[in-house]
Amino acid sequence: MSIDSQKPLLIMLMGPTASGKTDVAMALSKVLPIDIISVDSTLVYKGLNIGSAKPSREELEQFPHRLIDICDPAESYSAANFCRDAEREINNIVNAKRIPILVGGSMMYFKSLLDGLADMPATDPAIRQAIALEAQQEGWPALHAKLELVDPDYAAQLHPNHSQRISRALEVYRGSGITMTQYRQRQQDTSCPKFLDKFTVICLGLLPDDRALLHERIYKRFDMMLEGGFIEEVIALRKRKDLHLDLPSMRAVGYRQIWQYLDGEYDYNVMREKGVAATRQLAKRQITWLRDWPDLIRLSVDKNHDESLMRKKVELILSFLPPSYI
Repeated sequence: MSIDSQKPLLIMLMGPTASGKTDVAMALSKVLPIDIISVDSTLVYKGLNIGSAKPSREELEQFPHRLIDICDPAESYSAANFCRDAEREINNIVNAKRIPILVGGSMMYFKSLLDGLADMPATDPAIRQAIALEAQQEGWPALHAKLELVDPDYAAQLHPNHSQRISRALEVYRGSGITMTQYRQRQQDTSCPKFLDKFTVICLGLLPDDRALLHERIYKRFDMMLEGGFIEEVIALRKRKDLHLDLPSMRAVGYRQIWQYLDGEYDYNVMREKGVAATRQLAKRQITWLRDWPDLIRLSVDKNHDESLMRKKVELILSFLPPSYI
């Protein structure tokens, strides 16, 4: 991590689901002139509130978040969309003489913003439809295995049921003969300056010392969501005729499992276990991303919302910032 005091500061606060990222960001905003930009592929959607752990109306009034509720759930929102929107918001915040802090767990969004996006092939509807038919007949784990044969490095980053990314990776390879890993390597090899090159970027990562502690937080939060009306939220979404399980919004963790429960595919207890298991798998993938993240300042995940522990965490973060930025 190189710090150039002539460049504006940009903070990235990353971590697995249920690690307390929003709490840390709100605590930091009390001592730094920061504006929060959400980096979350579910929070962008309107109407996905409980299952996405969206900050409350009161929290958003006190600590405004950018890039929340900007997209209808019938639409698709991509890493390219995020990079475009994030760059605009970052420039606006810096022009206002404030510090942008990007907060979330959508690691692909962070990586795309840092490294830039490769010049990917356009979507091919015929190839995509053929892949969807294969998935219907064979299942996504089978297609994940096919991806593993041609691009093992990228396949290793994906859950066998991560339909959207498996489909896109196979579509890109079948249409161009080039793997996602090769496209990413082209990104890294390019000599073109990237958007974030003009910033001093500080990367913070909330990581649990004990994985069991994070699993406990995940269980508690999922149960709180269920008690808080998560099922009713999905019922309301299902009433819309333009929403279905093939959309990225409805494939989000928890939403898919409740939708399938409402379809009668399994009972309440199985739904709960599947929802928690899917959340744990998501957290595992996020931790895998962060484990090798360059220049990451590691922060611990606390068992509860202890104010003294939060103060220490904020003090630690401030200790990594030169006085000229504070």
